[in-house]
Amino acid sequence: MSSTSINEIVGQTFLDLANALETGKFGKRIKIGVTNIGSEHGPMNSVRGAEEISLKNPNIEVIVIGEKTDTKLQTIEADCYDLSHKIMEDMIKSGELDACVTMHYNFPIGVSTVGRVVSPANGKQIYIATTTGTSDTDRTSAMFKNAVYGIIAAKSCGLKEPTVGILNLDSARAVERGLGDLSKGGYKINFGSSQRADGGTVLRGNDLITGSTDVVVCDSLTGNILIKLFSSFMTGGSYESLGAAYGPGIGFGYKMPVFIISRASGASVIANAIQYAYEYISGNYATVLDAEEKSAKSAGYDKILEGLKPKAVSTSKPAVMPDKEVVTAEISGIEVMDLDAAAELLMTNGIYAEAGMGCTGPIILVNDTNKEKAKGILQKGKFIS
Repeated sequence: MSSTSINEIVGQTFLDLANALETGKFGKRIKIGVTNIGSEHGPMNSVRGAEEISLKNPNIEVIVIGEKTDTKLQTIEADCYDLSHKIMEDMIKSGELDACVTMHYNFPIGVSTVGRVVSPANGKQIYIATTTGTSDTDRTSAMFKNAVYGIIAAKSCGLKEPTVGILNLDSARAVERGLGDLSKGGYKINFGSSQRADGGTVLRGNDLITGSTDVVVCDSLTGNILIKLFSSFMTGGSYESLGAAYGPGIGFGYKMPVFIISRASGASVIANAIQYAYEYISGNYATVLDAEEKSAKSAGYDKILEGLKPKAVSTSKPAVMPDKEVVTAEISGIEVMDLDAAAELLMTNGIYAEAGMGCTGPIILVNDTNKEKAKGILQKGKFIS
């Protein structure tokens, strides 16, 4: 080790010791940037949030990037989004910042953000996976990835075995099957359960209120709406006052810890977003990210992704179609995009079937006498688990 490196280590040690003696808290001080350009509540809004969390957590050092304001916090001036983001990225890459909280930031395809909110029923923290960005151009594949991203965020913030549930949306059943296959392949997923009477990994709206699982899997557009509802329902919608905003951009191989807030985020949300960033960095997110990627890939992650594409409906018809029957037996768990292909598969195998929509989602209807046989055919065809 060079004398320069030794001097840097000694110098940092003395700085950490001085900070501990001053604040009474021992541990590495995390440097987090916050940009203050573009807020609907003015540049001081972000600064107030930064000042609030600085007082609550002395192990956080906040650096403001953007407009000059009346604050004792270190400020690096910038006059537009692009410049503030350039400064923030350069400081993260150089190690001058550990993370940054900002708005209007564009992530590459494959990266999306995991937000954090508080369930109204019991004050439990919930990770919404995901809330901005695009994990994949195919919705089902995106939600499958989002589940893993949500686990990464939760584990980085100290939850060793976060429970996972999938919001009852189009693609939920296909994602449930994909995650089940990933779990069988060796990637550990602690599936949670709906608090409704019929339980299950697929969550209803009630489960968002009660915080039935630690991680809620959905697509980014739905997650974005959820964050806005959770954050602003107490203020009439114009001011986001609850939760920790839209979270860090996560994707395999992506090591730029940028946390997203919105133009409507209030000072308290910005303070919570900075605290979220502190926990994420303190939990060594990069190590967690690499470990989860390695585990998921070894469990068949890539192959499962390939199999999540909607199944094509055959253009050829069976020589003899089964006669129409009374269909009262429901088979659920089929993705809405696969309904026609599933019904056709059964018809090709001599079972009359109809596609429908039940109260919990898409269903296939068959005669009671054919239900078990039909389920076996659909399982073999990978339409249900």
